Amino acid sequence: MDFNEFRSFGNGAIDLLIRYLQTIRERDVLPSTEPRSIIHTLPDEMPEHAEHWQHILNDLENILIPALTHWQSPHFHAFYPSSSSMGSIIGELLIAGIGVLGFNWASSPACTELEMVVLDWLVKFLQLPQHFKHSTEGPGGGVIQGSASEAVLVSVIAAREQMVRRIKSEHPEMSESDIRGKLVGYASDQSNSCVEKAGKLAAIPIKLLPTKEDCVLRAEELIAALKEDLSSGRIPTICIATLGTTGTCAYDDITALASICQRYKIWLHVDAAYAGAALALDEYNHLRQGLDNIDSLNINLHKLLLVNYDCAVLWLKDASKLVKAFQVNRIYLQNNQKLDNELPDFRNWQISLGRRFRALKAWIAFRSVGAEGLRMSLRKHIELSERFEKYVLADNRFELVAKRTLGIVCFRVKGDNELTTQLLQRILENKKLYMVQAVQGEKLFLRFVICGMDTKTEDIDFAWYEIRTKLTELFEKLGEPECKERKNKIYVEAISKQISFNLHDGNVLSISEKSK
Repeated sequence: MDFNEFRSFGNGAIDLLIRYLQTIRERDVLPSTEPRSIIHTLPDEMPEHAEHWQHILNDLENILIPALTHWQSPHFHAFYPSSSSMGSIIGELLIAGIGVLGFNWASSPACTELEMVVLDWLVKFLQLPQHFKHSTEGPGGGVIQGSASEAVLVSVIAAREQMVRRIKSEHPEMSESDIRGKLVGYASDQSNSCVEKAGKLAAIPIKLLPTKEDCVLRAEELIAALKEDLSSGRIPTICIATLGTTGTCAYDDITALASICQRYKIWLHVDAAYAGAALALDEYNHLRQGLDNIDSLNINLHKLLLVNYDCAVLWLKDASKLVKAFQVNRIYLQNNQKLDNELPDFRNWQISLGRRFRALKAWIAFRSVGAEGLRMSLRKHIELSERFEKYVLADNRFELVAKRTLGIVCFRVKGDNELTTQLLQRILENKKLYMVQAVQGEKLFLRFVICGMDTKTEDIDFAWYEIRTKLTELFEKLGEPECKERKNKIYVEAISKQISFNLHDGNVLSISEKSK
């Protein structure tokens, strides 16, 4: 392939991507694909000779895209958003085309220095503690990881090695294996699965401490666990708090946990993968409480900050502790000229040696959207979730199981768990809407999350129509009378209509229709 053909291929790929994104609202969010259908459709060996790019794009469009779950669809409301933006997509293309690996400064100076600049931008944008900035005197700073899973694992390993060094210096009679065998960590029973996995990979048992109905990890649970472990000869090493739990987006009591961790000299990491983006909004200032006293923090740019997956940031109060745990020096990894000591070799801040130029797509995305554009996007997620919440509150067949926060509404059908499960099954079978279940105590519930690249108010209206219609069908099948309808009953007669609901305090004030 020469450059002329590359240009044609690239133009064709961009055109395909535009067609895909422009029509994504019209596609079923879930595919109608049988297991192994792709395996049986595609050849079982690579072609012997090069194929024309148009044939490749045709197969992408006709075989692979129909078998996708469309994460950027405005009807995708499962898990969490995997955000993107036009600037970030272009950035990803440029990263692949430039093709550099910035594991140390000499291997590509722009990779290191742009990452420092962009992450310092974010410290200011999110109003994080100043010691997380590279430009501030001190040992702190930030680094881009692939995901929250990597950021949490890296933090657990750094905490583990710091504790081993400390105990060894205080108790030289103890062997290193004895010390490692006594280490233990803590997290909430509402923490993300990556926390439990990090404990397995780092060989530190992570105790999942119980939370109450509000799903918040508080001081008393941590203190009780610490006292029990200390009395048994174990060595508390790290606590992983969550700012925005996976199930309900609850916020652990960071201030109280930080005070305890300082008292017992254990590492406090905060996983704010989703909700950390809200720190950019003044109305979420309360989430900032306690962050001055934590050791590390991770936020995923690919959830709410319009940078496509994968791009997660890990900030450290003292990055030297991480470097001590990860540093391996080989002659071929030395920088080829004298460096300012403040310039990091990011290979020592992560698991792998090689690293992609992820800062480039973040830089392009932020420049093409701007700080105000990011804040507007965040507030749009909140406004759309508020709209959905009003629908739930106005239908007495449903109930909320947690306070709405950011772009997440947690709700269920009143009554037996089986009703909620069967409702979800009917919704998924129709493939027009995608949500997932979660559990709080003994209650199963549905998580409605604002996702997609361009979710609009009419998409929320469409989702509510789909949900309430499927519940009505379920009740009719079960032969049960529906719960008494509210005074202002909502009817949506045609999905092909754009429907605007004027809601106030859960009541329908007006309905206007405009044909698409």
